[in-house]
Amino acid sequence: MRIMGLDFGSKTVGVAVSDPLLITAQGIEIIRRKDENKLRRTLARIEELIEEYKVTQIVLGLPKNMNDTIGEQAQLALEFREKLERRTGLPVTMWDERLTTVAADQAMTEAGIRGERRREYVDKIAAVLILQGYLDYRAGKETE
Repeated sequence: MRIMGLDFGSKTVGVAVSDPLLITAQGIEIIRRKDENKLRRTLARIEELIEEYKVTQIVLGLPKNMNDTIGEQAQLALEFREKLERRTGLPVTMWDERLTTVAADQAMTEAGIRGERRREYVDKIAAVLILQGYLDYRAGKETE
């Protein structure tokens, strides 16, 4: 059993998966699309990864506004959730992703990754941060 974390953006989806023990998250890829509204190939690739990694649950980042409201990007993520649930049949948990892109950018700065190369990795790292946050929360709930 593994959990998949997704960072849904207008032209990319960062993908991470948990280890089988549900302790750590690892980034696996960034799915890119040319058109914001073209999701068929994106969903097909996610299905392939679900099969490959034996995923039983998905955690999808919810990019709320800093004042806790749902803006346009968050609404698109909620619509993507519906498509994911219909297409995969798996439960999709929404996870507050505020500041994950900022944290991903800071991690890359600390690692010495510069400029153009950052854009290549930021979505995958954000997916890792989303999933790791959820895994840590889940582990804390189990010990209560």
